[in-house]
Amino acid sequence: MTLDLKIPPPFLFLIAAIGMGVASEFTPKAAFDPNVRVPVAFTLVAAGLACGALSLMQFRAAGTTPDPIKIDAASSLVTGGIYSYSRNPMYLGLTIMLIGWAVFLSAPYAGIGAAAFVMYLTQYQIIPEERMLTKKFGGSYRDYLRRVRRWL
Repeated sequence: MTLDLKIPPPFLFLIAAIGMGVASEFTPKAAFDPNVRVPVAFTLVAAGLACGALSLMQFRAAGTTPDPIKIDAASSLVTGGIYSYSRNPMYLGLTIMLIGWAVFLSAPYAGIGAAAFVMYLTQYQIIPEERMLTKKFGGSYRDYLRRVRRWL
């Protein structure tokens, strides 16, 4: 049984965040001044939210679906704006938020949750999406793949 496109990324994000919180209770904490740690964490979370919001606004402006499970419903290829820097800015935003969460938790080992999120998402969400989008948009999407990196 394949896991391709089975777990919606926002749900996967919640699983990772909860796992990171649990892990932080059982692993050593970093000595990180809260006067620095908390603002850094909130800045990262805000940056992740902004990245995701910009992505969604571009999808809405293009009149296409942002639903990563229903890629066949995509009506247009979005390649401008934030998508000219990252092919996956929504997922990048979720990852940045997880890194912010790890900083907030002051738990270096919790960062493994963000890394696991990226690895799972790449294998079971992004690569299958790329196959489907290549099939749907052909040469235009292949050109986009060559121009823009998967993450950053």
